[in-house]
Amino acid sequence: MNKIEKRIRAIQKDFPSHQSDLKIMKEYTITIFSENDIGLLNEVTIVFSRRKINIESLTVSESEVKGVSRYTIVAFVADNRIENVVRQLEKIIGVFKALYFEADQIVHQEVALFKIANSTKLNGNLENLVRTRNAKILSVNPDFLVIEKVGYKADNQELFNELEQYGVLQFARSGRVAVSCQKREFTSYLKELTN
Repeated sequence: MNKIEKRIRAIQKDFPSHQSDLKIMKEYTITIFSENDIGLLNEVTIVFSRRKINIESLTVSESEVKGVSRYTIVAFVADNRIENVVRQLEKIIGVFKALYFEADQIVHQEVALFKIANSTKLNGNLENLVRTRNAKILSVNPDFLVIEKVGYKADNQELFNELEQYGVLQFARSGRVAVSCQKREFTSYLKELTN
């Protein structure tokens, strides 16, 4: 039983009346364009916590429009609830637009950093592994080295599993960054709102 199935079963125990809704939970990437205001992140996360939706990944950055922030949130939500979540997000003062996407509607990546103990165990095996996994060595120190991998979450996790034999001292993974596959451009719309 994978992590998602365990989570669904735990929710079903707590909320038996919603069992039919939980069977159609999907991973959605939600993009929010907003002003860069203090407290806005808190208001966004409250929308999810009130509905007992766990945020799997959250990234906030500047967007292509000056003064507009872009939130990228990954969550598992039932099909019949995602539109309601997005409508609630758009009601927050300071949010210009919220959109949701399924996996095939976006291009996305994550960055992972691995800090490995520098030892005689490394030999040339690590360098070969780094090359075959399309990763790169960012920093070499007498005590450790840092490897960077850009890719999907599953790819980064597989590399972590392979690197464990060398002694992973630290592991950090960014949240998802994503752009939509739609032709529709929001830049002109956002520029109008901010002027």
